[in-house]
Amino acid sequence: MTSQRGQIVLMGSGELTSTMVDVHKQMLVRQGSSPQAVFLDTPAGFQLNVDEISGKAGQYFRQHVQHELSIVSFKSADTATKFEIETASRQLKNADYFLIGPGSPTYTVSHLQQTDIPDIIIKRVESGACLTAASAAALTVGQHTLPVYEIYKVGQPLHWVDGLDILSHFGLNIVVIPHWNNAEGGTHDTRFCYMGGPRFEKLESLLPEDTIFVGLDEHTACIMDLATRTAEVRGLGRIIIRQGCREASFGKGETFFLQLLQDGLIRASGITHSASRFDDEKRTEIKEDSFWQKIHQLEAGFREGLDVRDAKQMVSSLLDLDGMLWKARTNLESEDNITLAREVLRDLIVLLGVEMAARPHSSQSVMDPLVSRLLDLRANYRKEKRWADADKIRDILYKANIIVEDTKDGQQWRMI
Repeated sequence: MTSQRGQIVLMGSGELTSTMVDVHKQMLVRQGSSPQAVFLDTPAGFQLNVDEISGKAGQYFRQHVQHELSIVSFKSADTATKFEIETASRQLKNADYFLIGPGSPTYTVSHLQQTDIPDIIIKRVESGACLTAASAAALTVGQHTLPVYEIYKVGQPLHWVDGLDILSHFGLNIVVIPHWNNAEGGTHDTRFCYMGGPRFEKLESLLPEDTIFVGLDEHTACIMDLATRTAEVRGLGRIIIRQGCREASFGKGETFFLQLLQDGLIRASGITHSASRFDDEKRTEIKEDSFWQKIHQLEAGFREGLDVRDAKQMVSSLLDLDGMLWKARTNLESEDNITLAREVLRDLIVLLGVEMAARPHSSQSVMDPLVSRLLDLRANYRKEKRWADADKIRDILYKANIIVEDTKDGQQWRMI
């Protein structure tokens, strides 16, 4: 472990995709030999598939990051036992790398605020650990948290809730907004974490005018080194810093001093201004992301087909993705984007292979334990000369498309 302050990584999305593999690896290398990496499941603690989400995170780290990721389970402050709380706290106190991601930001805040978990994470980062907060979790680490689901899905009035404010302990009094360039809405504006331009402008007006917002494009990471007080942008998009009517943008590979997030744009010089932040020019910028929008749609379609075992949907998604890659060079797509998209295709092919390997080789192998027990019962009936009962078992199996034949070697069965 290091003896100086560590790092905080904010991700707009894609924390478990190929675009962020190198970021995870880089942060783990900074932690020295054999760092302890953990995944905290609280953000998705209310979901019925929370353990599946955690399992996928662990699998992603093993296969792509080549590092073990321990699951720290703290699903609810209301139902956790003292043993579960103590176990989670002990794991977190020994962690060098924290990954917190998908779920609900407001649920995360409401349940972690009741615990000492935020303080544990702060102390570990002060000692040199790395905190990676992505997607929903990224919304929680600042002064205020955007209640995305409540506004976008439920229709509650525009409002903010208090955040965990972990960043203020490191001099960063900001509000973090992931999914800054989201375009899932298609016919309607879903930028700014599904809020859309006009609605987000109203949300901004609810906070003090000097509030500093940090917007994170999807599949984009902001790596903040607290020792050197610098930040680096990685991934596919941009990091946007906004304060009042001023805005600064930093792209892949660019760096800036964290002092900018402390002083704000009002006190900084040489910063690009944005006179009209929600005009047609901004809408044009969204079109530039159409390549990745389509890639993400196809990836989502494949995973949806995998969940419901729809082979046609999976194959169609893979073929469409392959077709896009063939056309990408003709469309003058950047080599970096093509390379990353190929990684997505390879990941999906591997995922398909893993899924197929885990499934039974045949229907007969699945049925064998049940049919064998029934045939044992039928054999006993025949020994006892209970011919009618033995015939009933054979008839039941026949109705299930299973043929039973009595041979010199005993009972044989096959499916029809």
